[in-house]
Amino acid sequence: MEATIKPLIPDWAKQVLRHTRFAPRRATSSFRLLPDFIILGAQRSGTTSLYQYLSQHPCVGRAYQKEIHFFNQHYGRGVGWYRAHFPTVAYKTVVEARQRHRMLTGEATPYYLFDPRAPRRIRTLLPAAKLIVLLRDPVERAYSHYQHSCLLGQESLSFEEAIAREPERLRGERERMLADESYYSLNHQRYSYRARGIYVDQLQEWMSLFPRQQFLVLDSTELFEQPAAALQKTLAFLGLPPWQPNAFPVFNRTDAAAMNGATRERLEEFFAPHNRRLRDFLGAEFPWTRS
Repeated sequence: MEATIKPLIPDWAKQVLRHTRFAPRRATSSFRLLPDFIILGAQRSGTTSLYQYLSQHPCVGRAYQKEIHFFNQHYGRGVGWYRAHFPTVAYKTVVEARQRHRMLTGEATPYYLFDPRAPRRIRTLLPAAKLIVLLRDPVERAYSHYQHSCLLGQESLSFEEAIAREPERLRGERERMLADESYYSLNHQRYSYRARGIYVDQLQEWMSLFPRQQFLVLDSTELFEQPAAALQKTLAFLGLPPWQPNAFPVFNRTDAAAMNGATRERLEEFFAPHNRRLRDFLGAEFPWTRS
């Protein structure tokens, strides 16, 4: 019923409804928690699936919504607005008494990994947060990102054209973001098909501000193919007791036509040196870093 009615509701009415539902949370923000963990990204790498699995754990209090975008898009709204997305201290007390274990809460905004301002902002507010990163074959990630953008009506170019125009679309955007704390770059978020797959540069920046032991870096292939094992690794990293849901559905799956073979070869060649740098930096091998 909800799926049938929701598309019929005008956008202005949806905004009023969201504001009405969120207002009580704002009023109680001083009694609410800050996150213990954040899934940083990468986009189109299984972050929604992992967050949904984690959120079902009896010792995890889920956020009001998975992607809050506080440390990139909504930073100017202040910490009170951010706190309003998380459970109350009273709720945490009840859960811990029932489960006889510490309760954690967290969020997952996959753009954080790529946003150049997010590491410093998170370090300031949440210096002890556990940080989870999912890395997918950057060729597959770029194509999935493109297909998702097309599905949302955000991209009208062919994949090959979008890749060719990426440097032009992103030119100067990172510099402007760093120079202006309030600047929101639509191009940086939407059209960074290749740039987001240069993981080593992003992780080096993050790990210059946080100790490595605060990071869990997972291969998305394991999450997709062995979700129970990937979830147990995540729970162990967070210090939560072993547990698993009844099923492991894949969220936000996008089915698309096969990528053009020549395009795939060009992207593999482009990412190869960056993948080797990633392997050397992390001291870890991924299936797509072996070439």
